Amino acid sequence: MDVMGDKATLFETGRFVQPSREEAEAAPDVDETGEAAEEVRLRLAAETGDVEAASVLGALLLRRADLDGAEPHLRAATAAGDRAAANNLGVLLHQRGYADEAAGWWRVAAVAGSAAAAHALGRHHRERGDEPAAEYWLRQSAEQGHVLGAYALADLLEHRGDDGAEQWMRAAAERGHREAAYRLARALDRRAAERGALERGAAESAEPGRAGRTAGTPGAGAVDADDRSAAGRRTDAARDAGPRSGTGLGVPPAEEAEQWYRQAAARGHRRAALHLGAILERRGELKEAGRWYLTSAKDGEARAACALGFLLRDAGDTENAAVWWLRAAQDGDGNAANALGALHAERGQTQTAERWYRAALDAGDVNGAYNLGLLCAEQGRTAQAEQWYRHAAYAGHREAANALAILLLQGGDTTGAEPWFSKAAEAGSVDAAFNLGILYAGRGEDAAALRWYERAAAAGHTEAALQVGIARLRDGDEQDAELHLRCAAGGGSAEAAYRLATVLDARRPRPSAHELGEVVHEKTECEEWYERAASQGHRRAQVRVGMLAAARGDVVEAARWYRLAAEAGSRNGAFNLGLLLVREGSEPEAVVWWTRAAREGHGRAALRLALVYARRGELDEGQRWADRAVTLGPAEVAERAARLRDALRQELTA
Repeated sequence: MDVMGDKATLFETGRFVQPSREEAEAAPDVDETGEAAEEVRLRLAAETGDVEAASVLGALLLRRADLDGAEPHLRAATAAGDRAAANNLGVLLHQRGYADEAAGWWRVAAVAGSAAAAHALGRHHRERGDEPAAEYWLRQSAEQGHVLGAYALADLLEHRGDDGAEQWMRAAAERGHREAAYRLARALDRRAAERGALERGAAESAEPGRAGRTAGTPGAGAVDADDRSAAGRRTDAARDAGPRSGTGLGVPPAEEAEQWYRQAAARGHRRAALHLGAILERRGELKEAGRWYLTSAKDGEARAACALGFLLRDAGDTENAAVWWLRAAQDGDGNAANALGALHAERGQTQTAERWYRAALDAGDVNGAYNLGLLCAEQGRTAQAEQWYRHAAYAGHREAANALAILLLQGGDTTGAEPWFSKAAEAGSVDAAFNLGILYAGRGEDAAALRWYERAAAAGHTEAALQVGIARLRDGDEQDAELHLRCAAGGGSAEAAYRLATVLDARRPRPSAHELGEVVHEKTECEEWYERAASQGHRRAQVRVGMLAAARGDVVEAARWYRLAAEAGSRNGAFNLGLLLVREGSEPEAVVWWTRAAREGHGRAALRLALVYARRGELDEGQRWADRAVTLGPAEVAERAARLRDALRQELTA
């Protein structure tokens, strides 16, 4: 019981107010002589029958923990009708272990109008399970403006799920109760999250094509400041009997929550400082976020120390990050232990990394098992990797389930892999949904594969969006195909960028000519997508960009793109580069590239080589490449090559 918590009203005389922390720190040397003189004065007054002096003296001795000295003075003042003395006598008896007798004196003081006694009596009844009596006395205390009474009443009502809890929590917070400010902020935070979820759900229901799709949930970030043990409760307007001011009407819950977090944090509430830091970090105000994380961490909040470590790591200061992670990990924070493990793994210190991953697992963080699996897999310890993946997967870790399925699939156990892919995908793993699509596509079950591709694509998976786009193109649904290809291309897929460019290219009208005869060229969107794909190393896109440059007359640019494609193994790139080189008078180099293309199966390149060697008089070599061109095709090339071959034969046999 918080028996001496309300020291400003403990004596109820108005004379004695406990100095603030700042005042105490500013003047650490107490005038003990003056206090002793005051005590002597109070004793003399009490001996003459001064009730108020006896009450104040008893309170002074009680505060000093001199229970034997305080009790006679408090009893004397209580017998004379002093309600403050009755309250403090209850405090004294409670400290001695006489709870029922203490409650009797608290009742006397509470009936006489003592808000502090009503609060103490209410808590006494709640500890004994008598909630109706507890609510009655706590409400008496709260309605008299007692801050601890308001908080205790709010706590009781919240425990019962009563809608009136918030008004009293707000009343306590407005009067400076830091725990009330924190809990009010948490309630507002939950309300904002619920409202956001409802708004997102409504938007998704109203958006065409979204009905029935399930989006996967991305993996958790490094820092989660949410207090998951607190249950969210929706509260309505204050009751008529409650306080009217400061209800927060018109202020968005998220903004008001931040205000209360800030007030609680400023009063030294370490979890409020943690939450405030998380809010500021999400908003990009990293410097201030770091200050609040530091404040919370120094007060012993392990999660804040962990969050501060991530903030320092992101700023490039891994050494200090490790210091705070170590502090948090030693206090039992599994997330920090995982971070230390990852740091040592990056440095090649695998034994130390494994030790910290095990520490994370011992702290109850299943990510430790998953990370142990990753570490073993990287070292080729497949059996141990499977063991740790299974450990995490059975505990509900979706990415571990996906990793386990991949490991089983690599070992040829398709039957064992599929259930784990399904479990991970149903739990929200986007990668697992995509992998299921690949699995079904490999079996020829295209409809099932497409369903999983669509699910992964809806959650933002780039390669899944590409596969859906390809399927839509195959079905003739060009509009939906374009949407998915744009998503995949925007996510960095070179193949999607190329395919999107081809879709847009097919719609392009033929370039118009200027009235004076010169071609007017403006770079189109399809060219931009071709170039994006080409810059990512897509060979067909590189060839296409080279062709567009050649059409503009930019031979240097065309040659650059053709050469990039050819060097990467593109037959068309090598062939086109040869054409460009011949045009520029570099036939020997052209022959080199045509030879490379022809050996890779390019029929036109083989025909060109046959013509070159025929012109040079190397008829046997020309006939050989003509035979190759007939074999490679296509039809028109094969026909021309056959005629050339026959002519060369006649020439050779003449």
